[in-house]
Amino acid sequence: MKLNEVRDNDGAHVGRTRRGRGIGSGKGKTSGHGHKGQKSRSGVSLRGFEGGQMPLYRRLPKRGFNNIFRQRYAEVNLSALQQAIDDGKLDASKPITEAIFCEAGLMRKSFDGVRILGQGELKAKVTLEVAGASKSAVSAIEKAGGAVTLTAPVKDKEAKRLKRSSKSKKKKSAPAEEESPQKSAKEKAPVAEEKPAEDA
Repeated sequence: MKLNEVRDNDGAHVGRTRRGRGIGSGKGKTSGHGHKGQKSRSGVSLRGFEGGQMPLYRRLPKRGFNNIFRQRYAEVNLSALQQAIDDGKLDASKPITEAIFCEAGLMRKSFDGVRILGQGELKAKVTLEVAGASKSAVSAIEKAGGAVTLTAPVKDKEAKRLKRSSKSKKKKSAPAEEESPQKSAKEKAPVAEEKPAEDA
């Protein structure tokens, strides 16, 4: 084979259809749009329209919502962590942070933080500084002689519940404690002392 004989396989390259170039081309005059009607015009989109009946996307019920405060974590399993240490991408003798995970190629972006999951086995003794970790992952790391430092604040549901209940109690007790201005004025006014009657 010579360089000038190199060519694509048959059917690998198909030329574009030239529209509106005469009736002999097969796509002339109306350019494949047909005669008249809404669909023959430009700028028309009828996606999801079902002739006037209730379309499918409106027949299906809504469910749930999108939490705008939701935290998204980059997940790393113990097996991937051990593999990176074995390959020399991570140094187990130094504390491993979220930035080091990205540099090692375990993830492209840490999002709102890194969360360690307990799938796999960890043999190396490591110190991790991450946003979160599952209970099984923490126990496996501590069993291997390592430690986990959580950088994200831990959400205590019980503490939040108690805080809400104390606030509601304060609101209920506030109106009872407030005194009316008329009542307080009467209490502050001095009471005249009664003099004993003189004997005639």
